[in-house]
Amino acid sequence: MKTKEVSTAIISTEINSRAKPMLWNPEAPDSTTSIERLVLVDSSESGVSSPTSGSVVKQKRRKNGSPTITNDVSETDAIPDRTRYSPTIKEMPRDERPRERLYKYGEQVLSTAELVAIIIQSGTAERSSLSLAEHLLAHFGSIKGIACATVEQLREFKGVGSAKAAQIKAAIAFGHRLALFVDDAGPKIGSPVDAYNLLMPELRYLKKEVFKSLLLDAKNRVMSARTVSVGDLTSSIVNPREVFKDAVIASAASIVVAHNHPSGDPTPSPEDVSVTKRLMEAGRILEIEVLDHIVIGDGTFVSLKERGLI
Repeated sequence: MKTKEVSTAIISTEINSRAKPMLWNPEAPDSTTSIERLVLVDSSESGVSSPTSGSVVKQKRRKNGSPTITNDVSETDAIPDRTRYSPTIKEMPRDERPRERLYKYGEQVLSTAELVAIIIQSGTAERSSLSLAEHLLAHFGSIKGIACATVEQLREFKGVGSAKAAQIKAAIAFGHRLALFVDDAGPKIGSPVDAYNLLMPELRYLKKEVFKSLLLDAKNRVMSARTVSVGDLTSSIVNPREVFKDAVIASAASIVVAHNHPSGDPTPSPEDVSVTKRLMEAGRILEIEVLDHIVIGDGTFVSLKERGLI
């Protein structure tokens, strides 16, 4: 039988099988491949196309026992590849772009995602800088999560890399230093809240305990802020000699000491009270008064002096 005739016979068999089920003999030798062998004739030699355009045709059993002919084409081959698309900043309306909004309305009106987008400057082939910033905030949970993330953690996020990670960390450090900046006049510490507002931006999100001291002049103006020691997750080693060394050199009239609790709970521990009393004794000998000890948590603080603990 010629190839054209075989193809016609197969099509006819398929049509007839729909009208009248064929009897199926499971014990017939090689019955499952008889049609397949006939169809897989090399059509390139005869110049006649097969009814399935080169696809492999296989005979399968229906539940009722009758055969059916299907193309052996996987479902994924029929689904086109679709790439997720995010509009670029240039494709956004001019008034909606983060930089233009900053120029027109000021940085105060920008969302956190818009500020991050300006810091990282560019996006990726799949995401704009704004979309990447939104995914960063979602991944780390909040601006606090981004601030606490290490360079390595930021760099591992798809689309960030070393350059953008460095830009983010530099911006965070700039904000911390601005909060600690002291001009020639120096901010005045008139209450525990003043000391908290000055140190909170730096100490609030740290993962280790850091002990700081504010050196004050005779009018309670801040002369400088110094880091005394860095501890672990639950404690820091504080030596009175280290606390007062800078104060003596700067001829400070008094000091305010402070440290953070990484847990976020600013409740003073017995060790906090004990260390503060030792520092106050040393201060009396050196004639440099310890005005207060501030314990900083996550958005809150405790003054040992206000609590009557010193």
